[in-house]
Amino acid sequence: MDKSEFGFYAEKYKDTVYRVALNFMGSAQDAEDAVQETLLKLYLSRERFEGEEHVKRWMIRVALNFCKNAARAAKRRVPTPPEELALSVPFEAEEQIALFTAVMSLPDKYRVPLYLFYYEEYSVREIARLLEISESAVTTRLQRARMRLKNELVEERL
Repeated sequence: MDKSEFGFYAEKYKDTVYRVALNFMGSAQDAEDAVQETLLKLYLSRERFEGEEHVKRWMIRVALNFCKNAARAAKRRVPTPPEELALSVPFEAEEQIALFTAVMSLPDKYRVPLYLFYYEEYSVREIARLLEISESAVTTRLQRARMRLKNELVEERL
């Protein structure tokens, strides 16, 4: 991969990688580390990519692997509270902040598939490959995440 290709992909997908890592790690600092590691691996990669979507999937997979390893190695640092994370992301409406806070308060196993499905628009099959779990596990996690979000947001309105 030449420098111009690297620059193009780095600029295009660094925010996506950051958001995926933030959803997994729950910490802005850890997410930034994941982005740096992913971009370094992309720069050093000898992989032959079939197109932009292949590069994007590869970068997300590398970031998720980094997050898993970092979580195991550090035995999970205390994550940043969702309310504080909401301050680091620009939102236009109060409802968006409430939804973001509710999503970020979900356990990792529900939060990451939910993010990949709704925000990155991956199919259940693609999420299963990225997370290295079965398609039925992805479907179950999405269903449980939706149920938890619904309950939390309804309680918040009461």
